Amino acid sequence: MATLESLIGLVNRIQRACTILGDHGGEGMSLWEALPTVAVVGGQSSGKSSVLESVVGRDFLPRGSGIVTRRPLVLQLHKTEGGAEYAEFLHAPKKKFPDFAAVRQEIADETDRITGKTKQISNVPIQLSIYSPNVVNLTLIDLPGLTKVAVEGQPESIVEDIEMMVRSYVEKPNCIILAISPANQDIATSDAIKLAREVDPSGERTFGVLTKLDLMDKGTNALDVLEGRSYKLQHPWVGIVNRSQADINKNVDMMAARRKEQEYFESSPEYGHLAHKMGAEYLAKLLSRHLETVIRQRIPSIIALINKTIDELNSELDRIGRPVGVDGGAQLYTILEMCRAFDRIFREHLEGGRPGGDRIYRVFDHQLPDALKKLPFDRHLSTSNVKKVISEADGYQPHLIAPEQGYRRLIDGSLGFFKGPAEASVDAVHSILKELVRKSIVETQELKRFPTLQSDIAAAANDALEKFRNESRKTVLRLVEMESSYLTVEFFRKLQTEPEKPPQNQAQAAAPNVDRYSDNHLRRIGSNVSAYINMVCETLRNTIPKAVVFCQVREAKRSLLNQFYAQVGRREKEQLGKMLDEDPSLMAKRETIAKRLELYKSARDEIDAVAWK
Repeated sequence: MATLESLIGLVNRIQRACTILGDHGGEGMSLWEALPTVAVVGGQSSGKSSVLESVVGRDFLPRGSGIVTRRPLVLQLHKTEGGAEYAEFLHAPKKKFPDFAAVRQEIADETDRITGKTKQISNVPIQLSIYSPNVVNLTLIDLPGLTKVAVEGQPESIVEDIEMMVRSYVEKPNCIILAISPANQDIATSDAIKLAREVDPSGERTFGVLTKLDLMDKGTNALDVLEGRSYKLQHPWVGIVNRSQADINKNVDMMAARRKEQEYFESSPEYGHLAHKMGAEYLAKLLSRHLETVIRQRIPSIIALINKTIDELNSELDRIGRPVGVDGGAQLYTILEMCRAFDRIFREHLEGGRPGGDRIYRVFDHQLPDALKKLPFDRHLSTSNVKKVISEADGYQPHLIAPEQGYRRLIDGSLGFFKGPAEASVDAVHSILKELVRKSIVETQELKRFPTLQSDIAAAANDALEKFRNESRKTVLRLVEMESSYLTVEFFRKLQTEPEKPPQNQAQAAAPNVDRYSDNHLRRIGSNVSAYINMVCETLRNTIPKAVVFCQVREAKRSLLNQFYAQVGRREKEQLGKMLDEDPSLMAKRETIAKRLELYKSARDEIDAVAWK
């Protein structure tokens, strides 16, 4: 089996990598959240900072009155095999801090950078790693001290703000709670224990730490707490003796302070029998052993999460596209694959797999019939206009039997009105096809990474649609002109001609026929022309959609990018490369996903190798 140090050290390295990649939040549980951490919780002036410094063996945390910890401090301890001690901050990754007084100043400066030189707090964590042969592998999170009242310079909500921040960490099921309580206060009033009891009622995640044992009133002790009689936890309480203010002022070495702490317990009449289970050094080892147990218990679920995330990351890479080869053949292949993906989606819109094609049908079923109904045939075939057209067609010689030239002029004039709705149908379908091209490009996920190729495909498709529209316009206008060029004679032969009524008296018969035609005769002519136009209208209502679909929709499905394919096939490698110029944000996203994928695969391999060897 793996050693305790190697297993927890691996978790530390994975957590650090997760932090660097920003993989510690978002939807679902991240790898960071799946790995156990230790959150240090306590009221202000409970001795939290002193406990942390005792565990590390270094004096490195800012001190002062009131709220000193105003941002979470994620502290990762890495045990090294000898060598000098040093610290690193995530916000200054290339800089090592061998001087721990400089670490203290950097924490203060980095806190002020976010919160300003005020007493405000921020939930943006400071990431600190310490490398030392004198520490155990451990990740600790130092949180702002719980408080009961706001002091001058703090908002009234500071009490709730701090509690909500602390809860956001300790509520996570993989968080181990290190509840710090001062021994010189009643344990029943401990802020840390109260919060731990709320989020971990069973106590399986809570470790109780009792500080300031040496500051208790004479004649009193904390045995009832340390031995679990006052408040029992599943894990043993640990007593800590912090450095005194005099020791701090004298810069007493932390290692010397550890020895002094051990001497205190060993020589204490009250705590001597517990000396081997007291002190900061024992606390660090206790937490490490517990972490090892927790990690081993959760290895199957961690591996399952890693495998699930690897599958999701691979799917995401497939969705946004893998890196493109640098040779011309690979580039041409990629371009053609993108075009085929776009063309497939465009066809789905037309054929009903996606919305859009139904709009073309509405042009034929609603727009065209409505436009035909609104044509001004009533005005064109009114008695006055029929009379005017017939008279002009006859000229100086009135017609003998039927006004054929007048009929033809009336019919030609009426048929001319059909050109407007025919061209409007062509333009309406063209607009729909252009919109479907735009939507198809947006919906083609593979194209999102290539904005230049998107523009090229859109331009080529729109050029092709323009060509199809011109051909369609010519065709529908030909349909109208064909109706004008040859009239259906049989229609007029079948018309039943009613004889005009004779004049009622001789006076009317003798009166000169100044207008040449009676109103009844003119109305009959208008009615005959109207009947013929209605027949032609019904024909065009059926043939215009056929022509539009044949010239525009059918061609768009068959050959929308044919010209583009021919042009691309003649381009050189450099031109192809420019077409595949990616969106920088997408390149950055792919790089991030690739790094996360590498992290998860490495984590899986290392956990397998370390946990079961």
